[in-house]
Amino acid sequence: MKIVLEKAADFQKSISAISVLIDEAEFTLDENALLLKATDPSQISMVDFKMEKSAFKEYTIDSKMKLGMDLDYLNQIMSRAKSDDLLSIELNEDKSRLLVQFKGASTRKFQVPLIDISSAELPNPKIEFDATVKLRAGVLQDAFKDAALISTHISLGVESDSFFVRASSSKGSVDNETKKDDKNLLELNASQPASSMFPLDYLRDMLKGPSSDSEVTVKLKTNAPVEISYAIGAANITYFLAPRIESE
Repeated sequence: MKIVLEKAADFQKSISAISVLIDEAEFTLDENALLLKATDPSQISMVDFKMEKSAFKEYTIDSKMKLGMDLDYLNQIMSRAKSDDLLSIELNEDKSRLLVQFKGASTRKFQVPLIDISSAELPNPKIEFDATVKLRAGVLQDAFKDAALISTHISLGVESDSFFVRASSSKGSVDNETKKDDKNLLELNASQPASSMFPLDYLRDMLKGPSSDSEVTVKLKTNAPVEISYAIGAANITYFLAPRIESE
């Protein structure tokens, strides 16, 4: 097994975006793509990662395989890559380690141990969302920073012509609303108003990956998990986060 990327940057950023929530997980390599799907330790969030075979300069596998990884350690290794480095990842002879090589001004090689992870196949939540919003990541990132001054939980919601982020506590309240005609709100489709409350720290972690001008898709349904997705170069990352259901 050997995979090669022309530039390390996309994979580097992807691992960073995954490891903020997931400690350990299995990568799956099949004939079409490099995949990862896992829940965080609390099991209230899930990440679904995919990088198509076409993104790689070289993609060679003998058969479908799974590679268990300590993602925090892999992220530390990937953080040492220069964005323009050629990235090569292959399995060692006894299939116990990954050989990770960065080739740029110099050539650097790391050996990363594989770990045994027995994980069942995870289906994505089946939700008929009431609203889909596409917007610049910076809108969410700024709204989350505002909300962090007020509360540890926020409400994400859609009304007929706007998307909102709201928070309230004994410290006061904040209401961040983006209208449909705002240039940073790229698309808003809603069959009915939708709103749910979520833990803010998870959402902030999910939005660490994209640059402020990246396009992010948010799908909502009242009192249902939110789906947040975006691309990092040739990779696609989708998160699901369970809501906080408030008692009457």
